[in-house]
Amino acid sequence: MKILLPRPVVTLWKDELRRAGRREIGGVLMGEAVAQDTFRIVEASVQRGGGTATSFVRDPRHHGEAIRAFHRRTGHDYTQFNYLGEWHSHPSFPTTPSRDDLAAMHELLADGRIGATFACLLIVRLRLFRRLDVGAYVFTPDGGMQLVTVVRER
Repeated sequence: MKILLPRPVVTLWKDELRRAGRREIGGVLMGEAVAQDTFRIVEASVQRGGGTATSFVRDPRHHGEAIRAFHRRTGHDYTQFNYLGEWHSHPSFPTTPSRDDLAAMHELLADGRIGATFACLLIVRLRLFRRLDVGAYVFTPDGGMQLVTVVRER
C-alpha cells in the first residue's frame, strides 16, 4: 500500500507538533483512492487534548464529526473518499507502534459497526530543524500489520 502525503498536511503536522511540544496529539485521516492500493491523505483532523508525554487517547465524538463533515463535502462518495485511519505523535519515542497502539488498531478493526477492510496508522515525530519523521502501517481485521510506503507530494 502507498500513501501520498500532501505538503499542506505536512505543514499542519509540523505546526501542531511544535505547538504540542512533548505532549502527544493525534487525529483521524480522511483520504482519496487514487489508484489500486494508493491513497492520498485529503484531511487530517487534529485533537490537541487527550495526550500526555507517553500516550494519546482519541475522542471519538470530535473525530466522528470530522469524518461526517468530510463525507458531506465529498458527496458521500465512499468508494472514492473515505476514512483511512489514525495518526498520532510520538514526540519522545520512535515512530513505531507501541503495544497500546497495536491494541487500539486491532480493537478498531474488530468493531463490526465500522466495517473497515483496513486502517492505516501514521505515527509522526518532529525532529531537529523541523524535519518530520513518519512511520506508516496498515492493519487488517485478521490481525495483520504491514509497513506502508509514504510518498511526500511537492
